[in-house]
Amino acid sequence: MKLHDIAPAEGSKKTKKRVGRGPGSGLGKTAGRGHKGQKSRSGYSRRIGFEGGQMPLIRRVPKRGFTNIFRVEYSVINVGTLAAGDFEGRVDPEVLHAHGLAHSKRPIKILGDGEIDRALTVVAHKFSKSAREKIEQAGGTCEELAS
Repeated sequence: MKLHDIAPAEGSKKTKKRVGRGPGSGLGKTAGRGHKGQKSRSGYSRRIGFEGGQMPLIRRVPKRGFTNIFRVEYSVINVGTLAAGDFEGRVDPEVLHAHGLAHSKRPIKILGDGEIDRALTVVAHKFSKSAREKIEQAGGTCEELAS
């Protein structure tokens, strides 16, 4: 094999469809754009949500609710998840983030779903009542961080 013999794999390259190049191509005259009208012109692009001039759906449907700008989104982790992981000793937000369990920018809340069988020192921003009980029953401690 020489350099001039190298070619792409069979069927990997397609020739570009040349529209508007006569009736023999099957895409002559209107070049597959139909007849006249805004959509047949070059440069046409419809606004997102445009419905031909009728009142668009987004404006027909009434507005509801509001967004609370003071809402705090927590990264939620269950006690069962801590038990399933290979955690030893102190478990803080950095460790949880390193294991992919917590978002780096969000405060962490530990919930009590599942069981825990080893003593861990869990450091988080909030604990549910049941989570705190289960961690302390297993011989561990709960340290709360300031939010």
